[in-house]
Amino acid sequence: MPIRFLIFVWLLLIPAIRESFAQSTTNSPSSNRCGEVVTISTHNDTTTRYAFTSVQGARIALVLLAGGGGHLNLDDKGCPRALRGNSLVRMLPAFRDAGFVTALVDAPSDMPGDDGLAGFRIASQHADDLGKVIADVRSRTGAAIWLVGTSRGTISAVNVATRLSGSSAPDGLVLTSALMSGDTAARKRWIAHTVFNLNLEAIKLPLLVIGHAADNCLRSPPTSMRNIMARVHSVREQVVTVTGGPIEPGMRPSLEACSGSAPHGFVEQETEVAGGIARFINGGRY
Repeated sequence: MPIRFLIFVWLLLIPAIRESFAQSTTNSPSSNRCGEVVTISTHNDTTTRYAFTSVQGARIALVLLAGGGGHLNLDDKGCPRALRGNSLVRMLPAFRDAGFVTALVDAPSDMPGDDGLAGFRIASQHADDLGKVIADVRSRTGAAIWLVGTSRGTISAVNVATRLSGSSAPDGLVLTSALMSGDTAARKRWIAHTVFNLNLEAIKLPLLVIGHAADNCLRSPPTSMRNIMARVHSVREQVVTVTGGPIEPGMRPSLEACSGSAPHGFVEQETEVAGGIARFINGGRY
């Protein structure tokens, strides 16, 4: 066959090849997605959604509980419309790179808005709801489940760890920037809630507690982390105080410091903190 004819045929095929490649890229299941949206039935005819990402061969799945009101307002692609600056949301790629399945949990359908979960974080029904998420992730993956909460999400995580057992209970617990100081004089009573409102003595799971030395959030003083460990009975435990990062000198303790863009949220240290969490979960030290 003449070479000129072969070249002519090849030139005709190039546009079709390009179009086929573009379609395969656009239609890839992982393209433009934050995760598969899973919806389960929860308390009083409500539903709870979570963004699920699988990792082939993963032995461990992380159920992630954001802070604030917990209302992520997940879109149909599993991407948060709210709380996008939350530290656990920013750490998602690092957790996946470490080989973990992730399940990022939204607030229940009856608790939208900034307050979101509010005082429900310490309710037994809330623990039951999250237990259903844990059981669902376990059935999908067959993996060990670690519950990871940050800021107000630590109240929810401790609630689960102190109440549940069996397939609905996590296999391990990670608390970052735990809520350890409340305001009893606040107009909204739930502002006073902390992890100390729950039965910490019931926790026997492996437990990692992480705070930042420069965390000036009034609700998460890093010096109080040892008070958590003094009450639990974990089979394996570690307290970690992170240092470094872009810290503004002279900041005073305030509520403004309780954001994801401050040391409270381990800003610009996501990879470091996620890596330490992965080492602990895999049986080592942070």
